[in-house]
Amino acid sequence: MNNQDSVKKIECLPTIAISIGDLNGVGIEIALRAHNEISKFCTPIYCINNHMLKQAAKLLNIAIPKGIQLQSVDGDFHIQAGQIDAKSGRYSYDSFMSAINLCETKKADAVVTMPINKESWMLGGLEYKGHTDLLRHHFKKDAIMMLGCEKMFVALYTEHIPLRDVPSFIKKDKLVDFFLNLHKSIPNEKIAVLGLNPHAGDNGVLGDEEIEINAAIQSANAIIDKELFIGTIVPDVAFTPYTRKNFKYFVAMYHDQGLAPLKALYFDESVNISLNLPIIRTSVDHGTAFDIAYKGKAETLSYHNAIKNAILFMGK
Repeated sequence: MNNQDSVKKIECLPTIAISIGDLNGVGIEIALRAHNEISKFCTPIYCINNHMLKQAAKLLNIAIPKGIQLQSVDGDFHIQAGQIDAKSGRYSYDSFMSAINLCETKKADAVVTMPINKESWMLGGLEYKGHTDLLRHHFKKDAIMMLGCEKMFVALYTEHIPLRDVPSFIKKDKLVDFFLNLHKSIPNEKIAVLGLNPHAGDNGVLGDEEIEINAAIQSANAIIDKELFIGTIVPDVAFTPYTRKNFKYFVAMYHDQGLAPLKALYFDESVNISLNLPIIRTSVDHGTAFDIAYKGKAETLSYHNAIKNAILFMGK
């Protein structure tokens, strides 16, 4: 088995650094089960050391695939399936940073992340609320979280903040910056922008945040010199079949406004993509699934799609 000294790019296929996520969850099972299939269209490098990989494979009763490449990540602890644990949380962070480093040193073309547990990160002494928050801090860039699949993508204007705080973020200048950064990542795509309030505010009757959103849409379109941002779309009809016939990309004002309908429609297929960064990062769009960890029940479709979208966005 290869160690970090033998990590190398195979030029005929894109090289993907795999951050293995929380080892108490389903990520490592998905990675091992899917290895042979994804190796047909990329060269995966798993950010984990040999000892921890062997421990996980033994618990899963899965043979470690031949020829697997590792970027060794220091750490030695007892895997506890389905448990929130500081050591496992810290190791998932170290794995992610190792994957980022592979991209920064041009040893990998993109990062694909398995799920982490935010409480385990907190117990591990980490201040970040998740992968995207860490990426913003590391690169000093306004990373955009976009989730979805080939049929529909939703970019989140606000993410992991309390719902009561969302209206204070609805400001024209901040929205314009968000729209322009999103446009740079997915140029020439028409994007439906949701309102915040029921009925998109009904011209101020049910709230006035849409005044700021509409002003931002107009300004962004003027700067782009194309009418690419459309809205504000009434939230309760934004994801109906009629609207989805006309749009593939959507902007939601807050987390559940966009992700509840997305997961109702495409839960198993969706991926998480970090935009507006100097590296490409995609992720499975599900959590650690502690309740089924090491039980042989984890699905691999979201991981397959995360790999494929990482390769797709290399060309954008």
